Amino acid sequence: MTGSAAVVGGGIAGLATAALLARDGWEVTLFEARADLGGRAGSWERDGFRFDTGPSWYLMPEVFEHFFRLLGTTADAELDLVPLTPAYRVYPEPTDGAPSAPVDVVSGRDEIRALFEQREPGSGPRLDAYLDSAGEAYELAVSKFLYDTYQGTAGLRDREVVRRLPQLAPLLTRSLESHVARRFDDPVLRQILGYPAVFLGASPATAPALYHLMSRLDLDEGVLYPRGGFTEVIAAIARLAEAEGVTIRTDAPVERILVAGGAARGVRLADGSEHPADIVVSTADLHRTETELLATPAERTYPERWWERRNPGPGALLILLGVDGELPQLAHHTLLFAADWTQNFDDIFGRETRIPDPASVYVCRPSATDATVAPAGSENLFVLVPMPADPSLGHGGEDGTGSPAIEAAADRVIAQIADWAGIPDLAARVRVRRTIAPADFESDLGAWRGGALGLAHTLRQSAVFRPRNASRRVDGLLYAGTSVLPGIGLPMCLISAELVAKRLRGDTSAARLAEPAAAGA
Repeated sequence: MTGSAAVVGGGIAGLATAALLARDGWEVTLFEARADLGGRAGSWERDGFRFDTGPSWYLMPEVFEHFFRLLGTTADAELDLVPLTPAYRVYPEPTDGAPSAPVDVVSGRDEIRALFEQREPGSGPRLDAYLDSAGEAYELAVSKFLYDTYQGTAGLRDREVVRRLPQLAPLLTRSLESHVARRFDDPVLRQILGYPAVFLGASPATAPALYHLMSRLDLDEGVLYPRGGFTEVIAAIARLAEAEGVTIRTDAPVERILVAGGAARGVRLADGSEHPADIVVSTADLHRTETELLATPAERTYPERWWERRNPGPGALLILLGVDGELPQLAHHTLLFAADWTQNFDDIFGRETRIPDPASVYVCRPSATDATVAPAGSENLFVLVPMPADPSLGHGGEDGTGSPAIEAAADRVIAQIADWAGIPDLAARVRVRRTIAPADFESDLGAWRGGALGLAHTLRQSAVFRPRNASRRVDGLLYAGTSVLPGIGLPMCLISAELVAKRLRGDTSAARLAEPAAAGA
């Protein structure tokens, strides 16, 4: 079956979905509310600095490669991918007033084993076992869970899954934090293994231990960077979508998903124009789709009361800094880890939330790798501070014009980076500054509660428990993106697009779609 399709949202999930559906013969029109494509994977420029405003880690390269091959091309043909060494650098919180020695994490089993042995003698064999387990869990996830629409239970009854249940059960019921703590004592090593939970929208205490599979990506496999930034990933997928015949409309905010006779019939834009379609795929935030774009409670699979019991994941303070002079103290990716790990995550996810101080901070310095993102002799810094998903904390702004609490937090974080990494004049060297806060995620991206990533990957919001990719109330209404299967991050969004294509093809298997035989030839 094919016909006409309206895709809501021009982020990576919307663009990827549109491209795959057009490849399958659908007549696709994509509607993006903003002037630019990308959604959370956006871009901002000023005074010769160009900043990614969202994702900055290129992980799971085989997912990107598979997606590009579905469209008859390859990642190498579309992107200039650069391996990063080190994969990232860690600065622990200083204990005596002086910056702590940085810890460089270099991908590869031999290199990471040497690091663990240096910090915790005798830990090498335990690390080998941990990463072997992570690799097995990752392969199982990719082959049995991530590409499953869960329209039936066949995937869950798969012989290999059933055979592995004795090993899987403890990984689902135990937290990542406790799983790591059973194996390693050094606090920095524990943080290196636990921090990937943040990229899943959770804390190490709430993410299931199964997600130790993330360490297979950065420690065993390695980290890449697409030269030009992640805007190049968006541009590549948009280019491929248009080559497949997709019509892309920007500055076209969807106001309503049109429903008649219990089925999706198209969309109405904010300008009042209506655009009929045989199916609608919304890649907008699922909360906005369900509670705003659908007109009546009878059309909503996930009404407001459902959301009251869900975890939105963290909010974020993003700080974009154009800095004069070079910053060799910072790697392409740098993490600053607060010593009081538990309090840090309680500040974000606990009952009494606040902006953490000191915070565990992520700093991206793409100018370490890419001369196109900053003027010569200058540096581009993207700083992410996990914080509560709470729009009342305020908006960001340019050059200190955001909400007072947000700008004060940004000042503290800039000072923290300066102190911990040994850059005493950092604040004085900043000549471009912009902050983005939870209220901006809510107003600009329609993000539920101003969340920066999407629904947290807690046990009850993962795999079979995550929102499915089709409405139970409206025929022909499908979903993709960070709020639904399989989850958070650019690779997951690409898979979510493929899940829409699988559903429309009637494919209920847990397998990836077959790649065209000539792909990459």
